[in-house]
Amino acid sequence: MNRAFSPFAKSLIVALLAVSATASAAEEKKPAAAEPAVVKADPAKGAKLFTEGDATRSIPACVSCHGEAGNSTITVNPKLAGQHEGYIVKQLNDFASPARVQAIMSTYAKAMTDEDKKNVAAYLAAQTQKPGAAKNKDTVDLGKKIYRGGIAEKNVPACASCHGAGGAGVPVQYPRIGGQHQDYTVAQLDLFRTDARKNSPQMSTIAKRMSADEMKAVADYIAGLK
Repeated sequence: MNRAFSPFAKSLIVALLAVSATASAAEEKKPAAAEPAVVKADPAKGAKLFTEGDATRSIPACVSCHGEAGNSTITVNPKLAGQHEGYIVKQLNDFASPARVQAIMSTYAKAMTDEDKKNVAAYLAAQTQKPGAAKNKDTVDLGKKIYRGGIAEKNVPACASCHGAGGAGVPVQYPRIGGQHQDYTVAQLDLFRTDARKNSPQMSTIAKRMSADEMKAVADYIAGLK
């Protein structure tokens, strides 16, 4: 068994090595798989869908509820002008899932493509929000205290710690809330409190610690932030 390999065995080994080398060379020359192209948002297409809708897919014009350029005049519907692009996309995706169920928005979000969502979000992010105003002078100080300093005895953090001193928020993570309608903000806090809105565990925890009066006070203060 220790004898030198026979001529036949040597030939076989050489052949196997040649095949292996050829396969390795072919693998090295094989082009790398192309990465999927990133589709850039088109604000012009977003503007068209926002203002005209798409009857072929039963998507109505967003402007009918959210106002011209995203400046809603219906206080239970949010102002979307100037909202962070990534945040809008996330919310539309959440509406199409069990995370944020709302009869009207869930229906339309499911009818929109990923491209639609990005386009509309890009359009709205480029718009300028019309300012709001606090209306209740009797609660403005309480609202200011909660927004800037939280409620220590209830372990409620300052809203400003996430949403910023002027309510500008942080893209994707935290929405712009400054200037938002009081009615809409209160409604969302209540949805978080009851777990009817499930896409922010942090906000659900915070809202459960707040009274109805505290929610109204801070929502009124937020409406006047610029």
